[in-house]
Amino acid sequence: MSRLMPVILHNRAPAPAITLRAWHGLALGGLVLLSGAAADAATGAAANTGVFMTLARWTPLLLEGFALNILISCLAMAIGTALGIALGLGLISLFAPLRHASWAVMQFFRNAPWLVLLFFMILLLPYHLHIGPLAFALPDWLKAVIGLALPVMANVAEILRGGVQAMPAGQWEAGASLGFTRAQQLWLIILPQAFRQMLPPWMNLYAILTTSTTLASIVGVNDVVTRAGQVLAAEGGRTDLLAPIYGYVLLMFFIYTYPVAWGTRRLEQRVRVRR
Repeated sequence: MSRLMPVILHNRAPAPAITLRAWHGLALGGLVLLSGAAADAATGAAANTGVFMTLARWTPLLLEGFALNILISCLAMAIGTALGIALGLGLISLFAPLRHASWAVMQFFRNAPWLVLLFFMILLLPYHLHIGPLAFALPDWLKAVIGLALPVMANVAEILRGGVQAMPAGQWEAGASLGFTRAQQLWLIILPQAFRQMLPPWMNLYAILTTSTTLASIVGVNDVVTRAGQVLAAEGGRTDLLAPIYGYVLLMFFIYTYPVAWGTRRLEQRVRVRR
């Protein structure tokens, strides 16, 4: 084998894919409707205090919290992808110390519990960051972005490594025969072809990340789960609202992540057909 080819590392099973179907959303919506109707029937609530009117009244507040979840997921995915590309290039480096160090970093953050990383970021990062004469506030939601970006970085690095190593050896040899350097082979030949294979697991990772942003509520971030708790407190701790409101929150996540899961399945089918 030519030294220009990437070094093969130990393969690991990819992260489990989120498999969402349209009937999941219909079942979830039906569950919310049934639980709300059952709660209204059991308590005999008036029309203006019924479950559905209460959900409609608090929907703007819940959507504000959900928008924060989406913002956290987008920023964490962007930062984690940028760092993951750099780490993934280290995983396929021919320089052994860099490759081993990258592998250790990837293994640590890929296997570390996401909630533990969130707690570390909340507790270790300062509330204010001073850079020369400038001072920046670090709110809890921004610390959560950093905490979630770390496992994303490790998984993106593994996705890049797997995509590059899935390329046939002949692609590297053809590039070498044309006089390309290893960097030119990687950026001009290998990565453009590997991108099709890397995109579906990258999209699946984003869907997993989006649902995992609810962990931020445990560390004090005012996301949609925290807002749901605030709604329950404002309504006097009504137990009849418990199942409908959290089912409503779950339905929000389904509506957002279902197109991502659907697109992931379509891309995976196209990649399999082109192989």
